[in-house]
Amino acid sequence: MPDKREQPTARELLLDALLDKVAEERFPSISMLDLIETLLWPDEVEIYAEVLVHKIRRESYPSLPMLRRIAALAD
Repeated sequence: MPDKREQPTARELLLDALLDKVAEERFPSISMLDLIETLLWPDEVEIYAEVLVHKIRRESYPSLPMLRRIAALAD
């Protein structure tokens, strides 16, 4: 019988889908970002931060709320 831990959990599936959406969308919704932050485990924060930093690098004038959100992850 296969180990049930090999299959992603619902949390992992949702988090992965949301991270993909955030990476694709130019202006991801605040609700989506807030939900991601409630789902994150400590070892996943760096992955999320990388997605957000990649977004601000593509913008000439990144939004202040996005910069603050990334700064909060560093705490």
